[in-house]
Amino acid sequence: MELFEAIDSRSSAGRLSEPKPSSPDLERILQAAGRAPDHGRLTPWRLIPIAGTVRETFAAAAADAKRERLAAMTPEQWELERDKILRSPCLVVVGCVVKKDFPKVPEVEQLVAVGAAVQNMFLAAHALGYGVMWKTGAAAYSARVKAAVGLRPEDHIIAILHIGTRIK
Repeated sequence: MELFEAIDSRSSAGRLSEPKPSSPDLERILQAAGRAPDHGRLTPWRLIPIAGTVRETFAAAAADAKRERLAAMTPEQWELERDKILRSPCLVVVGCVVKKDFPKVPEVEQLVAVGAAVQNMFLAAHALGYGVMWKTGAAAYSARVKAAVGLRPEDHIIAILHIGTRIK
């Protein structure tokens, strides 16, 4: 897909299904992040594919994060929230580990670099024929969710990318 065609035709998917990206396609999507502009070459992004047992842990932690914000959430609503995440064929959490000891590159520039990395991933997935949703929500700000994917409380979750086949 030509660059401007990819930009002009890109949109967030409404719903996704299988198939998820093949291993080579997912690797190519992740590699695209590394071509983002990055002042100071700090590579502040952390690309975390969510698979295996981590997938269940992440989904439960995300549902817990929503329950922390909505105290009246019923067990059924909690299950729906967890299941919503598990329906996604492929999940990639994109974190930002800010390097504080680089005054030449302030935090905001590091955060923006990670946003640019996510956009590259989004366009790469689209160019490979996959649908993508960029989500955050309560999960992105929860220390429990961050811990579930190996991030520290002071790190940031910039995106929870859901990748799969777009349902028309």
